Amino acid sequence: MTLDLMKDARIRIIIGHYGSGKTEFAVNYAMLLSQQTSNVAICDLDIVNPYFRSREKASLLESNGVTVISGARGHNANLDVPMVSPSILAPIQNEEMQVILDVGGDAVGARILARFAAYFKPGAYDMFFVLNANREQTQDAQGVISHIRNIEDTVGCKVTGIINNTHLLRESGLEDVLKGQKLADEVSKLLNIPIRYISSLEKVTRQLPNDLEGQVFPIKMYMREDWM
Repeated sequence: MTLDLMKDARIRIIIGHYGSGKTEFAVNYAMLLSQQTSNVAICDLDIVNPYFRSREKASLLESNGVTVISGARGHNANLDVPMVSPSILAPIQNEEMQVILDVGGDAVGARILARFAAYFKPGAYDMFFVLNANREQTQDAQGVISHIRNIEDTVGCKVTGIINNTHLLRESGLEDVLKGQKLADEVSKLLNIPIRYISSLEKVTRQLPNDLEGQVFPIKMYMREDWM
């Protein structure tokens, strides 16, 4: 089944605990969305983690028609300065733009979103929580719910979907995804938040059962070089 990302709200906020793979998902999402429509922008709002930021793939993204907005000093990944470019407001305000906000992983990283909360009206945005059940602080429902609640309280808007992105990098297997799906399903039922995507390497997604909640989203590893 072909993924139709235009069914999601115009503003997509991607949140996830450190190591969840949220930036990898955000970059893959932007690449696929650019194949389905024009006027796509990805905004790197991760001011917490200096590694594996979406801005590092600016050349790749821009060559595929995606506008990349990073820090106030540009795409230079070596500058670990928590400064947000004021140009982020342009795609958020422009209703012709399809926007992806790649945000720092916890409530501290999500603080940056609070200043834009006025634009996150119900139906105008989706906030996806990227879940990796192999990470220490999101291995059980209590840990996941704590992260979601802290982020929601900080931003002032609700998570609208869960992304099961349970992985062990290139060592990921079917058992990892199914483990994450079980946890995602538990959280989904407790919080009444749907599972929107099941994200994994293509070789793994081909093995998934057909009766899982959420659309299967095969990804490529853009953020890690072959030797990593």
